[in-house]
Amino acid sequence: MSDSVDASPLIGAGEPPAFSVVRSGTARPNGREIVFVCDHASNRIPAALGRLGLDERHLLDHIAWDIGAAAVAVKLIEWLGGRGVLGGYSRLVVDLNRSLRDASAFAPISDGVLIPGNLGLDESAKAARAEAFYWPYHHAVDRALDDATSSEATPVMIAVHSFTPRLHGIERPWHVGVLWDKDPRLPLRLLAALRSHRDIVAGDNEPYSGRHPADFTIDHHAEPRGIAHVSLEIRQDLIRDEPGQRRWAERLAEVLAEALDTPELYRPLPAVGLGPDESGAGRRRVPDVRGTTAAAVGGGGVR
Repeated sequence: MSDSVDASPLIGAGEPPAFSVVRSGTARPNGREIVFVCDHASNRIPAALGRLGLDERHLLDHIAWDIGAAAVAVKLIEWLGGRGVLGGYSRLVVDLNRSLRDASAFAPISDGVLIPGNLGLDESAKAARAEAFYWPYHHAVDRALDDATSSEATPVMIAVHSFTPRLHGIERPWHVGVLWDKDPRLPLRLLAALRSHRDIVAGDNEPYSGRHPADFTIDHHAEPRGIAHVSLEIRQDLIRDEPGQRRWAERLAEVLAEALDTPELYRPLPAVGLGPDESGAGRRRVPDVRGTTAAAVGGGGVR
């Protein structure tokens, strides 16, 4: 089933809402919940913004969305259980995985492609987009995490992205990237599980780093709560079509099921005092352990 709200003049009658919430028909064991997020699930531009002046071919390209990521995320929700929040519009409208203070939140150019509809945006135009698309999505993520939290356990948060196999002339050999920053509990288990398969090339903070400040969604929602989390990056040529999406969702579900079968992941990390960050919440202390059936209804750099 889907939860969504639309009260924005930027979203016309008959257009999908700013986000969709996907729930699995599979119950999670022992109340150990998972919340998936997919910031760049869609390449849709609302009619009110006139496709931002772009050709259709650009909207089908990686600059507009994370190709294949939404389909993989929905399959993971279906098979592993839990719930997910999927963005309803293109990252070119506003990038849900950026701070609004980041210039790339309303990118005027992406991988060498000029975005005419993003040139010269004033603060009121940016604020209107944020009100219509950005904050409804992030409020929905907060609600999903709240709903998945109980007195006995906190949820695990998993972000699903995809990346282009070649960027700025450089080939990217990884099949899957595991992005993380301060909390190694899930990422290191997942990396070990992925690397136990000799035919999978898994990147540790490749092709992007979870330590980069552009990783807004995890930084804003997961880190302040102290919940276990990870961002997954899947190479787009592997998941461009349904067979590839199913194959890699199956492979990831297998390794995630293994990595997620750990009670420690469903306990928050202890707070060590308050410090400013983009969410206004306190940071958490983490140990250094290096070396060690869904129904979906519509609604850092370039990946």
